Amino acid sequence: MKPLNHGIIVWFSVFAGALMLGSCGDGGEDVFPTPPVTPILEEFAGHVGGGPGSADGTGTEASFSYPRGVATDNAANVYVADSSNNTIRKITPAGVVTTLAGTAGVAGTADGTGAAASFNYPQGVATDSAGNVYVADSLNGTIRKITPEGVVTTLAGTAEVAGSSDGVGAAASFNFPSGVAADSVGNVYVADSNNNTIRKITPAGVVTTLAGTAGVAGSADGTGASASFHSPRGVATDNAGNVYVADYYNHTIRKITPAGVVTTLAGMAVVIGSADGIGVVASFNSPQGVATDSAGNVYVADTINHTIRKITPAGVVSTLAGTAGVAGSADGVGAGASFNFPLSVATDSAGNVYVLDVIFNQRIGGTGGAIIRKITPAGEVSTLAGLAMVIGSVPPIGLATDNAGNLYVADVFDHTILKITPEGVVSTLAGTAGVAGSADGVGAAASFLQPRGVATDSADNVYVWDNYTIRRITPAGVVTTLAGTPGVQGSSDGTGAAASFSFASGLATDSNNNIYVADTGNYLIRKITPAGVVTTVVGTLGIAGFVPGDLPGVLKPGDVSLSGRTMYITAGNGIARVTNVP
Repeated sequence: MKPLNHGIIVWFSVFAGALMLGSCGDGGEDVFPTPPVTPILEEFAGHVGGGPGSADGTGTEASFSYPRGVATDNAANVYVADSSNNTIRKITPAGVVTTLAGTAGVAGTADGTGAAASFNYPQGVATDSAGNVYVADSLNGTIRKITPEGVVTTLAGTAEVAGSSDGVGAAASFNFPSGVAADSVGNVYVADSNNNTIRKITPAGVVTTLAGTAGVAGSADGTGASASFHSPRGVATDNAGNVYVADYYNHTIRKITPAGVVTTLAGMAVVIGSADGIGVVASFNSPQGVATDSAGNVYVADTINHTIRKITPAGVVSTLAGTAGVAGSADGVGAGASFNFPLSVATDSAGNVYVLDVIFNQRIGGTGGAIIRKITPAGEVSTLAGLAMVIGSVPPIGLATDNAGNLYVADVFDHTILKITPEGVVSTLAGTAGVAGSADGVGAAASFLQPRGVATDSADNVYVWDNYTIRRITPAGVVTTLAGTPGVQGSSDGTGAAASFSFASGLATDSNNNIYVADTGNYLIRKITPAGVVTTVVGTLGIAGFVPGDLPGVLKPGDVSLSGRTMYITAGNGIARVTNVP
C-alpha cells in the first residue's frame, strides 16, 4: 500500500510498568491518549533502535541501563534498581520516569537527597507500607533506605567493607547482598549471597543473622548463627512467620522460627533416601521447592526422587504423589502418578498443590520442557498444561484465550493445537501428536508442522502460523488454510494461496476479525481479512531497523497486539506503536 502523506508524531516515552501483549480480540479500549486519525508508526516503550541510557521523561523519552530489581508501592508506582546507571528510578502509573536517587554514571557511597546520593550497582529493591524504598546496594555491601521524598540514608553496613558482622547500622557488614524484602512491621530481610545467610534488619537498623553462619556449610540445628546450611534453595513462610528451607545438599527440610531457632523438620543430613515417616526417619533426595498451606503443612518438590512430599506441622512425612525412582508424566492418584525432576511447588487456598515438572522426550529427537501439574488434597494428579521445547532453544510458542476463558496452545514439537479449559482439562483441538504435515480437515485429520503463533477472534475461531501459512480452526475443530501455501516462503500480497509469508512470530485479531501477522522474516506487519485477502500494512520488505513516521515505516517486528485501533509491536529493545491501524 502507498505510504500516507501526513505529519509525523513520534513519542519517546518509556513506560516501564507492565505491558502485556495479548492476542485475543481487540483487547478492549485503548487506555492511552486518543491517537491521531492517521496511521503513524512510533516508539512507545524502551528504545526500539537504541541502546542503554539514563534519560528521565515520559514513555520512550526515558531510558535505562541494565536494570535488575523492581518493586511497587501501594499507589502503583514502580521502582527500578537501574544497576549500571547506579540509580533508583521511579515510574508513575502514567509512565512518567524520574530518577528518585543517585546520578547516572556516578558510582559512590554518599547519602543525601536525590542526585546528591550515590550507589554502586544496586540490584534488589523493596518497599514498605509507608512508601519507603529499600535497596540492596550490592557492590557497596550496604542496605540503603530512600524516603518518598528521595532522602537516602544507609540503613545498615559500611560501604566497601565486606563482612558478616551483626550490629547496628554501620557496625554491621554484608557480602554482596542481592535481594531484599520488607514485612508488615518494617523489618527488612536480606539475601546475603556471598555469606550464605539470611539477615534481618529492624527499622532502627539493628542487623542480626536470622539463620546460618557466614562461610560455614553444614547441617547443624541451633539458634541463629549456630545453625548451618549447605546450599539452601527453596524458601517459604507460614502465617506464623516461620521460614521453611529446602536444604539441598543436606537432603533435609529446615524450619526457622521468627526468633531464628533452626530445627530440622524432616530428613537426616546427608542421608539420601525416599522413606516416609516422622522427622529423621523420613528421607529426601535433593529437595528444591517448598510451599505451605493455611493449615501449616509443608509441600516439597523432592526433585531426584521424582515425588511430591507432604510434611505436617508435627513433622510427619508422606508421599503425596509419585513413586520414588520412577520418572514419568502419568496422571493418576497418589503413587499412580509420576513426575520427572519436579523443581518447584505452590499451593492455593483450596489446598491444591501445583508443580513445575520437567519433561524430556526422546521421541521427538531429544526435546524437553516443563509441564504444570495439579494435585488435589486427595492426591489426584492431573496435567494442567504442558509444552515441549528443544533443549538449548526456546522457540516462540503461541498462547491465546477465547471469550470463555479457554486457553489455546501451539504445542510446537507435537505438531498440535491444544485446548485447556478454565478447569484445567486439556484436549487436542486439532492435529495428532507426533504427526507433521499440512493437511486441512477436522480434529486429528488435520496436521501441522511446528505451529507457533496463536490468536483468537470474537467468534472463538483460532488462528495459527504454521509452515509459512495462516491456518484457521473453528470451535468445532475444522481446520482450513486461510492464507499462504505450505512450505512456500515469500512476501507476496494476495488472496489465499496467492499470498506468501516468511517466518512469523506473532498474531493478533481486531474486532472485525481481521488478523495481523508479525512477519518477522520479511520485516513486515501483514493484514488478513476474514476472506483471506492479505495486504502489507507496516514495514518495508527486507529492511530492518527502525524508521518511525508515516507508514509503511521500517522496523523488525517481534510480537504484535491490538488495543482498539492502536497496534503495539515488540521490536528491538522496545515497543513500537501504530495509531489508527489501517
